[in-house]
Amino acid sequence: MVTFSSYRDSCPVVRNILILDSEGKRVAIKYYSDDWPTNSAKLAFEKSIFTKTQKTNARTEADITIFEGNIIVYKFVQDLHFFVTGGDDDNELILDSVLHGLCDAVGLILRNNVDKNEALENLDLILLCLDEIVDRGMILETEAAVIASKVSTISVDGSAPLSEQTISQALAMARDHLTRSLLS
Repeated sequence: MVTFSSYRDSCPVVRNILILDSEGKRVAIKYYSDDWPTNSAKLAFEKSIFTKTQKTNARTEADITIFEGNIIVYKFVQDLHFFVTGGDDDNELILDSVLHGLCDAVGLILRNNVDKNEALENLDLILLCLDEIVDRGMILETEAAVIASKVSTISVDGSAPLSEQTISQALAMARDHLTRSLLS
């Protein structure tokens, strides 16, 4: 995990990114700070934030709340709830640009069919999307088209190095090679 004091003065940081379903259950999450040291603390935070925001109408545009000393920017898209958390002195506009980049990139990857089932079927691409946006709390990219193109390039390119492939891609490639060698 990252020590936030080392980055605090030089660049904005994200503490976590959460994608929850309409019941508050995890779909995809990434924590970048030690503010929630145990899994039970993370689950309690997720449940609390879901309960606090579920009555709001953040479907057309993002909403902002302060919760437990954190600024949380969130948006609901169909049956998924997207959350980006920063510190109480972080810039809301930067957190909002991360949220919009995430929502728009997921929309592009899922071909505007953003729902829980489609997200779970393409979970590897969504996790790659999170990795393209934030690394160890540092914001890398917020432009949805750039994020989606990087993720889809990795997923389409079977000749990508093994270290840059997802597990399902590597297994599919190994299965294809084995099938070809057995049929030859």
